Amino acid sequence: MFTGLVEATGTITRITDLGDQARYDIAIPFTSELALGDSVATNGCCLTVAALELDKGTASFDLLHQTLKVTSLGSLKQGSTVNLERALLPTQRLGGHFVQGHVDGTGSLIDLSIHGQDHRLEIALPPEIIKYCIPKGSLAIDGISLTIAELLEESAVFWITPHTYQETHLHSLEIGSPINLEADLLAKYTERLLEKR
Repeated sequence: MFTGLVEATGTITRITDLGDQARYDIAIPFTSELALGDSVATNGCCLTVAALELDKGTASFDLLHQTLKVTSLGSLKQGSTVNLERALLPTQRLGGHFVQGHVDGTGSLIDLSIHGQDHRLEIALPPEIIKYCIPKGSLAIDGISLTIAELLEESAVFWITPHTYQETHLHSLEIGSPINLEADLLAKYTERLLEKR
């Protein structure tokens, strides 16, 4: 379980093609605090530490075919910047919203423009995601817990503070970039319960 509050950004230092799978080596500022088997949300996708190279400050993650298929991680390259968050501890404050690290779908970046000190972020949303969205509701965008400022027919608009813009990978994105999306957990459970009725 995560909060959607990005802890740090990392850089992909190596991608090893393993056929239908891949291993990503990521330079992480808190590598020395990780252990094998730890969960790290990487652009909102929960990955498991498979190996550590403490002298290089890198952790390795094995990505299965399904992960590469349903997330935006398969489009990343060596040198790409990624958002990182370690799993939530029971003693921590929940500053964002409940994020599982299970990507529900991908969208694409429509707009990231500066307005005064803030940035306007617009993401195109597929139908399977937009049905869970409401104005002022939460949506995880590449692992960032954001509040929907405006919900349009096929997209959502968010306002990004200077801190969020600088401390996440947003400044490295380009128009059209694929974005991992995780809908609000409560909305998904509510839909399932109503279906059963």
